[in-house]
Amino acid sequence: MQESKRKEIIRVICFTLFSISAGLIEIGSFSLLELFTKLPYWPCYLIALILSVLWNFTLNRNITFKAANNIPIAMLKVGLFYLIFTPVSTILGNYLAETLGWNDFLVTLLNMAANFVLEYLYDRFYVFRDSLDTRTKKAETVQQ
Repeated sequence: MQESKRKEIIRVICFTLFSISAGLIEIGSFSLLELFTKLPYWPCYLIALILSVLWNFTLNRNITFKAANNIPIAMLKVGLFYLIFTPVSTILGNYLAETLGWNDFLVTLLNMAANFVLEYLYDRFYVFRDSLDTRTKKAETVQQ
């Protein structure tokens, strides 16, 4: 197998595993908010999404994409993704849950699946495109 193909497969596996962990954070915090507060769907979803994004960004930047690019710029790029994804998924999710009566957890899982696919493509081909595998032991030492 070509080295680049092997690296990409490992990258997809890492992204998937970290997305699962972020998904657990999102569904866990969403569940707690949904079950123990009287908040409508959208603030529960929004809070849970923000928590999972912070977790996922940190792990994926450092481990999946091994990127040594500028953290604020990378976070800004990810923020731009969520500037579009968040209102669309929040409004659509709220419409499905509150207006059409879909199950809140089903709507959240659908949003999470869309987020997983779209964010991988966005991160891989835009955010970390020019900085893939640039993180080295020397760069890690300098950053600490």
